[in-house]
Amino acid sequence: MTSTTGQKTINLTLKVWRQNGPDQKGGFKLYRANEISTDMSFLEMIDVVNEQITLEERDPISFDHDCREGICGMCGAMVDGRAHGPEKGTTLCQLHMRHFSDGDTIVIEPWRSRAFKLIKDLVVDRSAFDSIIQAGGYISANTGGAPDGNAIPISQEIAEKAMDAAACIGCGACVASCPNASAMLFTGAKISQLALLPQGIPEARQRALMMVKEMDELAFGNCTNEKECEADCPKEISIVNIARMNREFLKAGFASDPI
Repeated sequence: MTSTTGQKTINLTLKVWRQNGPDQKGGFKLYRANEISTDMSFLEMIDVVNEQITLEERDPISFDHDCREGICGMCGAMVDGRAHGPEKGTTLCQLHMRHFSDGDTIVIEPWRSRAFKLIKDLVVDRSAFDSIIQAGGYISANTGGAPDGNAIPISQEIAEKAMDAAACIGCGACVASCPNASAMLFTGAKISQLALLPQGIPEARQRALMMVKEMDELAFGNCTNEKECEADCPKEISIVNIARMNREFLKAGFASDPI
């Protein structure tokens, strides 16, 4: 179908999870999304549907978003059973409607994890990730002027590995896609980006022990190498980082002095 402006449009049926709060009963509700431009992003499509819902004096669909540029990690939902939708290496805000066909029924639901408490509709509380970072995802540095960028030589290979791990935006897709709701890809990436660099070495042992301990206490599951997390990660973080996290944790555990 083509609109009067010459844009290709499609008509869709949305099956959206609606739930007023964590203690309320939820369920799927059907909505029509008519004359949706294929140039729209997925979130823009929901905006259009919400405009119609609001005009009908009903409660619009709640969903997380911020930058809409694939950077902040705020957006995220299960689309037809896939975290962030069907396109590899793509956040929900970057998923365009040209990847869907006229007449499709799209199922949209929130991340499912005991550690991610549902707030409303598609919005979940991902502050558990903040707690893991606070447990050790940082380095201690003296205050004052910024050090010279070349003061600590780092090989290109190591720098690229650290940057690949640091690309994690903390969206939670790894947890949502994992059958065990594991946060090990997220935690592994955050440990790896510092463990690979000289600046992270002094606190490496404490970091590995404390971040893994916090992750376990938050009721995330364990990794069983299913690799769904790697497949659905919008930044394509490798599970190599989980192996590195395990090595860092084992090395820290073998040390004799207690923290």
